[in-house]
Amino acid sequence: MTLKQLQYVVTVAETGNITEAAKRLFLAQPSLTSAIRDLENEFGITIFRRSNKGIELTTEGEEFLGYARQVIEQTDLIAERYAGAPVGKQRFCVSAQHYSFAVEAFVRLLREFGGDQYEFHMRETQTYDIIEDVAKLRSEVGILYLNRYNETVIRKTLRENSLAFTPLFTAKPHVFIGRESPLASKKVITIEDLKPYPRLSYEQGSHNSFYFSEELLSTMDCDKEIVVCDRATLFNMLVGLNGYTVCSGVISEELNGPNIIAKPLDVDDYMEIGYILPTAIRPSPMTVNYVRYLTAACGAEK
Repeated sequence: MTLKQLQYVVTVAETGNITEAAKRLFLAQPSLTSAIRDLENEFGITIFRRSNKGIELTTEGEEFLGYARQVIEQTDLIAERYAGAPVGKQRFCVSAQHYSFAVEAFVRLLREFGGDQYEFHMRETQTYDIIEDVAKLRSEVGILYLNRYNETVIRKTLRENSLAFTPLFTAKPHVFIGRESPLASKKVITIEDLKPYPRLSYEQGSHNSFYFSEELLSTMDCDKEIVVCDRATLFNMLVGLNGYTVCSGVISEELNGPNIIAKPLDVDDYMEIGYILPTAIRPSPMTVNYVRYLTAACGAEK
């Protein structure tokens, strides 16, 4: 095994295509294929599964990739510390539900550790995709919530994907509304108060089960329902249509502006918000630092 072989595996995993990876590595395609095959033979594993659609990581390949990334990252740090060599492009990816504190922590991490070259991904995405991203090592960390309704299904899905959930904080249910909403003057909002207004929620794609919903009370009947894919659209509709969404109540005015406010919702429920990591792989230093900023951001905004 060589460092070059590990870099080859990482690059092929990132591109999902041998031809594209060979171009990026300035290698002939047969040489790249041979190097990876030699690595697989050395350890008696299959890292990539090849098909007419391209290549994808096997289960054991996903685990191997996690270790390969750690070895490369540690080698870069040693070279920087003792040889004065510049570190290559920093790479890091987070997958999360739509939480401003997750973005705030991401911004802090980037400012501190991005360096002169970086490729950072902040994926605000569907709940099942968060789990799959971390399980397949497309993202180093995922952020989502549990409550009494979804916990059994979410925890089962995490176990099946060898992922562990670590709580950050528990929030009482709130609603996000526009500052000029007719409900804005209320100290506490009831379910009855919400009935005349449109409810907004995030699209969950092919896994649009209530258990994977990003919003609390997703099974509650609602006459006016709007489903969106991104935070900006949701916030615009909260303001423009006097809509609402049920949430944790954690919001950053610095990131999201002054026009959205959070009001307590009078229901007996909770959101235990936390992060997920692979159980079999030690977190990278970048992941550890992100979790540290994440914890600080949660404490600052609760």
